[in-house]
Formats: sequence, C-alpha cells, structure tokens
Amino acid sequence: MSVSPPLPLIKRLPPGLWTGLLWVAMAVWPLIEFVVMPRRQGYSLSYPRDGLDSPAAQGLLALSFVLVLAGCALLRRRTAVAYGLVVAGTIVSTAAWRQDEIPPLQLLGVDVALCYVATVLPRRSSLTAAAGALGVLAGYLALRGISGDDSGTAAEPFMALTVVIAWLIGNSTAQARSHTEELHARAAAQAVIAERLRIAREMHDTVAHSIGVIALQAGAAARVVETQPARAREAMIEVEKAGRETLTGLRRMLGTLRQADRHSTAPAEGPIPSPLNPTGLADVERLAATTTAAGMRVDVCWMGRRRVLSSDVDLAAFRIIQESVANAVRHSGADSCRVNVDYREDELAIEIRDRGRGGGTGTDTGYGLVGMRERVALLHGDFTAGPCPDGGFAVTALLPAPEAALTGTGEPRARSGTTTVKTEAAATGTETTPTEAGTTPAETGATPARTGAARTGTRAVDAEAENSDAGTEVMGAEADVEVGFR
Repeated sequence: MSVSPPLPLIKRLPPGLWTGLLWVAMAVWPLIEFVVMPRRQGYSLSYPRDGLDSPAAQGLLALSFVLVLAGCALLRRRTAVAYGLVVAGTIVSTAAWRQDEIPPLQLLGVDVALCYVATVLPRRSSLTAAAGALGVLAGYLALRGISGDDSGTAAEPFMALTVVIAWLIGNSTAQARSHTEELHARAAAQAVIAERLRIAREMHDTVAHSIGVIALQAGAAARVVETQPARAREAMIEVEKAGRETLTGLRRMLGTLRQADRHSTAPAEGPIPSPLNPTGLADVERLAATTTAAGMRVDVCWMGRRRVLSSDVDLAAFRIIQESVANAVRHSGADSCRVNVDYREDELAIEIRDRGRGGGTGTDTGYGLVGMRERVALLHGDFTAGPCPDGGFAVTALLPAPEAALTGTGEPRARSGTTTVKTEAAATGTETTPTEAGTTPAETGATPARTGAARTGTRAVDAEAENSDAGTEVMGAEADVEVGFR
C-alpha cells in the first residue's frame, strides 16, 4: 500500500492557529516594549506607557484577546462569525490603547483571516467580509478627519491595499481549488465513459460474431432439415456450442465486473483484469474453423517471424480479425476471405480481404468499424477500411509492436506460411489441414520446411463440398440473416 507524503507545515496547521499566533504576537509586543520593559527616553504615540493604567483599559484589552481567540477557534467551523469576532477584537484593542487608528501590524491577523474567508466561502460572502474590513479603515480615517487630527501620512490606504491583496490571494486559491476539482471530476467521468466504451467493444466483438455464426447455422439447418437431417443435426450442434461459449464469456465478464465494483471501494494494488476472455492471435485458427463451418472458407496466412506480443496488441489484433471476418460473413456474399498477419520488425500488419460485394460503408449504422478504429487509435496505430478497386472489401491495421519491447528469445515460433481450414460441407464440422511447409500457427514450435519454396509462399486448400445443394442452401441462409453490424 502506497503512503501519501506528509503535507507541508502551513497546510497541517489549522488557519485559526496562524491567525491567532500573528494577532497575539502583534498585541503582546507593545505590552513588552512599552509597559513591561524599563522606561526609556523614547516613547510611542500609539502605545503610551500609561495607556493601560485604568482598569477599564485593561478590561478592554482582555476582552479583545477573548474575542480574537474565540474567533480563531471557530474560524474553520463558523467562518463568517469567527471573522467578525477577529475584526471586533481588533477594534476593541485599539479602544483599550485609546488609539485613533488600527496599527498596521495589528491588521495582519485580520488579513490572514480574510484570506481564509475568501478561500472557503462563496465570492459574495468573501466580498462582504472584505468590504467590512475596508469600512472599518474608512471609519477610522473619517473620525480623524472630523476630529481635525490630520498629522502625518494616513496609513489606511496602505492597509486597505493589504486587505485587497489578502482577498485576491484567497479568491485565487479558491478558484484554483475549484478548477482542480472540476478537472478531477471530468477525468473521472471520462474514465467511466472510456471503460463503458471498452466494455461495449468487447461485448460487440465477442457476442456479435457468435450470434452471426448461430444465425447462419440455424438458417442452414432450417433449409436442410427435411432433405438432410444429419446435416441439420450437425448444424444445430454447432449452434448449441457457439451459444454455450457465448454464455460462458458473458458470465465471466459479469463476474469480473462485479469484482471490479467491489475493488472500487478499496485502494487497488494492481490493475483490474479484463472483463472478457483472455484471447489473442492464438485463437485465430479456432475462429477460422468456426467461420468455415458456418459457410465461408477462411484462409489464414502468417508472415514474418512470429513472436510474443503485448497483451493489448494481441487482443486488439484478434478482435479486429474477428470483427472483420464476421462482417465478411454477413455482408460480403463471398464464399471465402483471406486473413494476412505479418510480423514486421517494429509493427504488426493485419489485412482481411474478401471478394464479395464490398458494401456496408455508406448507410452503415453499426459499430464494428468504429470499434476497430478506436482500438487501433488507442494503440497509436493506423487503420483503413473500404472497398477494393478490383472488388471486395479490405480491412487493414498497423499496430506498433517493436521487438525490443517484447519477451522474445530470438527464435521463431512458427515459419511463415498459409493455413487453410478445410470442410466437407457448409453446415458440418471442420477439419484442419496443415501446410507442408511447417506446422499450423496453433502449434508452438517450428518444423523445418520440406521444400525451400514453401517456406515463404502461401498455399490454400480449397474447401471441398460433398453436397452442392447443401452449399447453395447455406449461401441462401447467409443472405437471409444479414444483420448489419458493419
């Protein structure tokens, strides 16, 4: 648990203590200088030696101390009343010494109290307090003018300047504090919005793909249920499997969100885990197999030396591929799409391309492309999506992934090559055929290539349908269940 540094001394002590120390010091000093100490040749007109000889004067001086100390004790709880007591005590002190003005040093305690008033009270109340102090100074100046005592230079204008400065300092402190609180509130609100957007993107990428696969499989099963009951049964099994996986992910997400809500009431010592399944590029092969079983062949091409990526880049890359493949299934009308994953020196390049209609960019009302663009922007990458000049639709993302920032051992985990998922029929299960050049990307090791040409090239094994009628019916189901997430 981190320990916050101690506050400065000026902030640890209550404001009333500072006011009381300053006022009492300025009030005790003339007593020691002109009353207690032995008589000297010099004298003071403001503090005559016999000024406190009468019991009335001594009583007034004692009353001034009581008023000021009471005001200092109440300054934090009853600020306005406490400030009035400090001003009243200062006036009574001048009456005890039979002074016709407030000594400048004695007014410093009032200035400190006014600074605190301007810091904690609304501007109108603090202006009233400052006006009260200025009014007292003006009253002393007017009394001297009426009595005809205009000897020397009046100190009230200079003391009025100290009152204004004290109010300005307190008001600036209050504005700075208000601005800081506003910034903190705005940052907290933006953090909440960012977290909501992150959860929305995760839910969209996870649920939308699964629901799309379920819709395609259910449509295919409905069309072949009478002619090919076995195929329909296999399609419904896939529907059940996808539904259970989606429910499991949602339960895990909700459970993690509840844990995060409990952690929010206590100081967290580490980052809160992601509310969804920990997925990454290692799941691309499973995604390709599931999508192929739904009726669209997915060719996955791995290029460059595969290495361990940071968790945010790995997750973002998989979500972009997942959403792009789901969009291709729903919108393109094509029978296949290609996924290229290129491990470059300082970045990861992803391209998903299909040969379909290339629509979905004009009257699009979904959040798929928006979510992908947000993911890439958060990682300071580049994202493009749009129709290709030669037909089809392409999604391209460049994510920063420098090798120096990764936990690489210098050895590739798999050679570059192409892995294609092969199926017997559109609504049936999947069968993965590894390339001759090496192992599939799901494997962790690297197998030496059998031929030199196959190391850097790509191979695609076309899907072989055992029943052409079933394939036609699946494509019809695909067109019927288009739900517009792009």
